Parts: sequence; C-alpha cells; structure tokens
Amino acid sequence: MILAGLVTDGGEGGMKSILIAATVSLAVSLLVTPYLIKFFSRHGFGQEIRNDGPQTHLKKRGTPTMGGIAIIIAMWAGYGVTVIVQRSTGQGGPTASGWLLLYLTTGLGLVGFLDDFIKLRRERSLGLTKRGKLIGQIGVSLVFGVLALMFRNADGITPASTHLSYTRGLTWLSFGLVGFVLFAVLISVAWSNGVNLSDGLDGLAAGFSVMVLGTYVFICFFQFRNTCNAAAALGCYQVRDPLDVAVVAAAALGGCIGFLWWNAHPARIFMGDCGSLALGGLFAGLSILTSTELLMVVVAALAVVQSVSVMMQVAVYKRRKVRLFKMAPFHHHFEVIGWTETTVLVRFWLLAAISAALGAGLFYGEWLARGGS
Repeated sequence: MILAGLVTDGGEGGMKSILIAATVSLAVSLLVTPYLIKFFSRHGFGQEIRNDGPQTHLKKRGTPTMGGIAIIIAMWAGYGVTVIVQRSTGQGGPTASGWLLLYLTTGLGLVGFLDDFIKLRRERSLGLTKRGKLIGQIGVSLVFGVLALMFRNADGITPASTHLSYTRGLTWLSFGLVGFVLFAVLISVAWSNGVNLSDGLDGLAAGFSVMVLGTYVFICFFQFRNTCNAAAALGCYQVRDPLDVAVVAAAALGGCIGFLWWNAHPARIFMGDCGSLALGGLFAGLSILTSTELLMVVVAALAVVQSVSVMMQVAVYKRRKVRLFKMAPFHHHFEVIGWTETTVLVRFWLLAAISAALGAGLFYGEWLARGGS
C-alpha cells in the first residue's frame, strides 16, 4: 500500500526504472548462470570442501563455484539498460552514487574472485591468505570512502555524509573526513566478511540477500519520493541520488533471484567469495549512501549473528580451550547436532525475513514520527 501510494503520487518514472533494472538483471542471471555451470564444470572449477565440516557437505565437492560472476554481470546489465532507457526518455543518466556503489560491489567481488581462483588452482579450501584478502578489501574500500565525500551536486550534497546515521544522519555525531574514511573501510570489510560467513548452505546467502536488497529498494525509493532536494517537508531526506541507488539495488536483487534458481538446494553452483564479498560490499555501500548504517544492522541481522558466532567461538576457545558451538558459523552448529540442511535454511530465511521486515518498519516508523504522512 505504501509503494502504491508513492507511485500514484508521481513516482511512475522512478518505479519503471526500478522494474526495468530488476527484470533485465533477472533475465540475464537466469540465462548466464547455466553457461557458467557448464564452463566451470568443463574446466574443473569445482568447490573444495573442508574435511572438518558437516559430513553431509562432502558430497558437494566438485560443485562449480564463482557463480557470483553471474550476479555481478546481471547487476551491470540491469543498470546499463536502465540508464539507456532513462537517457532515451530524458530522465537523466548515471550518477556519482550509482557508479560508487557499482565500484565497491565489483571491486570486492574481484577480491573474492582472486580468492576463489587461487583455491581452484591449488585445489584447496583456502585461497588468498588472510592478510592478502584483507589488504584487497581495505584497498577497494579506502578508495570508495575517499570518493564518497567528493562529487557535490548542485545542492552541495556528497554521496556520503561524515555523520553516523540510523535512518538519517545524526547531526550530533560526526566522524570528520579521516574518521569517515576509516569507518567506511571498517564497515565494508565487516559486511563483506559477514555475508561471506553466511554463505555456507545452498541458497542461504542468495536468499538472505534478496530480502535485504528488497528492503533497500523500498528504502531508496521512499527517500527518492521524499527527498529534501525536491521539496523540503517534514521528514524529508537529505540524500543524493536515491533513485539511482535504488536502481542498482534492484539490479542486484534481480541478479540474486536469478542466481538463486540454480543455487537452491541441491545447488548446481555456488556463488563463492566472488559473490559473497561483492554482496557484502553492496550492503555496506547501500547503508552509507542512504545514511542508514545503523539500520542495516537490523535489516541484515543474519550476517551480524553469523559474524558474532564466529567471534564468540574463537574468543571462548582461546580462553577456555572449549568450543561454544559444535561448529561456527552458527548455521553449521545446527547441522552438526542433526538438523537437515533444508531445515536450517528455511528457518534462517524466516529469521532473515523477520529482521528485514523489522528494519523496513523502523525506517517507516521514524518517518511518521517526524511528521511524515
């Protein structure tokens, strides 16, 4: 009902752009993924499985990986076609925010691709060293953080704000220029690793990402319809390029849905670090460019829980030499104690859906509290 009201209020053009991006990327992902499966299978690019993990996963050894390439290709295709359509109808074109979001997602996806490729070449379950992967993540994120404070528009607004944010910037808490860049690096690395840890079951990371991205399509479009740049009003949002950010999110959403068709249990292909690091970077970029860094913790709570479970496991083992969980990340604990993979998957999807819905509700409720209607 909310989206319907927004569309009838003059957002038809913006909604059409979002639908084009999602539809094109969905089609591309559905069509490209089978070719990747055949290509990777032909060249022996199969996933290595940890021997100390759930024994039911050993049968997955050799399943093609690096499927995240399909999501990235689909995202670029969806965004590109949308920009062409926008240009042809006089609606403008790509923006600094859109390019920055694509850069962060693709850059971290490239780091993941290198990690996956090394695993496959060396036929082991570990790719880049921890230091090598971290350096790559920091390098990509550092450039994003610096560039996000440039490219002021006609109203003097940059893609990112130096203020910490919940559903909008908190004016009483500013990082400063250097502090913001370090913060951008921190959350980009954290979210990319968080989604990476969530990619341990067939369809878990892809399905979870669909819920997060769907929520952010709504958030970005809502900001677009209530931006202070168009008309200052109670509850308006001081953000730059919300529609273009929504288009990127919609393109990634379509790509994830198309990939999930082939990644659902029993998976015919895994997204690999190429996909999980890219999606984590996308989450970080979305939270920064929409001024919702703290809200993302709620929307994507599943990745937070997965990361915390690993940190708790390591901390307890180092201190007491006992394992808090049978295995970390958290979803493997339930497999080890006897839950089937599909049972864990569906229940974690439900938890992800609840947290995404809660995040959307908090966002909308904050707008109402500020006098929006």
